[in-house]
Amino acid sequence: MNVWNILVVDDDATNREIIADYLEDGPYLLTMAEDGQAAWHQLEDSGRTFDLVILDRMMPFMDGMEVLRRMKATPHLMQTPVIMQTAAASAAQIREGIEAGCYYYLTKPYQYSSLICSINTALEQLRQERSVVQALSEIPPIPATDHAEYTFSTLDEVQRLTALLAAQCPEPAMVAMGLSELLINAVEHGNLGISYSNKNLLKREGTWDTEIARRLTLPEYSGKKATVCFQRNNGVITFTIADQGQGFDWGKYLDFDPERAFDPNGRGIAMAGKLAFSRLEYQGTGNQVIATVKQHP
Repeated sequence: MNVWNILVVDDDATNREIIADYLEDGPYLLTMAEDGQAAWHQLEDSGRTFDLVILDRMMPFMDGMEVLRRMKATPHLMQTPVIMQTAAASAAQIREGIEAGCYYYLTKPYQYSSLICSINTALEQLRQERSVVQALSEIPPIPATDHAEYTFSTLDEVQRLTALLAAQCPEPAMVAMGLSELLINAVEHGNLGISYSNKNLLKREGTWDTEIARRLTLPEYSGKKATVCFQRNNGVITFTIADQGQGFDWGKYLDFDPERAFDPNGRGIAMAGKLAFSRLEYQGTGNQVIATVKQHP
């Protein structure tokens, strides 16, 4: 079992104790910081690495937003997920955090289940990103290609294809993060028909992986395939991903809506568009998406 290193930042000692009590039986190694300045000293320490930061927004000396901005401006910290815990939960404040690079939120006071769900969601995203980066490192050098097309139906195939195709791009790790989200979306929401609300419930119950595996065996889903087409032309790389689902209301997922900030899902497409691609365009009912990467000289 992995042990996750988590930095908990809160100026209220009672809140720190509550989090410690909630997490004491889990696979977590906790480090506490009583304000943003103390947290930044911990984060700057070259001998320390954290998998996740649970960050209070309103604190003396240095508030959570300043810590977040410094993290996102520091290369070895910018990919570390942050859960912002706050009593300030207006749409404008959440949007400010999103624009600064925070995609996970908790509103005080919160319940044990909400904290665990947020942690699991953030760490699952981190685990997925690390798996793709590991797969990238294991791919032997392959000749550059201008065109390729593949079919896929499982999440294992998604991971292998993500690494194979991202290796053809500049900044492969960043492209891989976004491409993985789009390919997973084609499987779960597209071919397997898992809706946003379904996934929300499955994530909160911790049964998402089990339901994916179950649906892949059902006759109505088992024969469905998704495709990804890779095309390089005039300094631009294009991925065209299509599934056999009925599509979805894709427009509202291109940006990360503050109203969904507290859900365990619904941020992947927005993150992909913001971080990995120069352009992201859904077509028709949403069962085809075109993602573009500019290939710099």
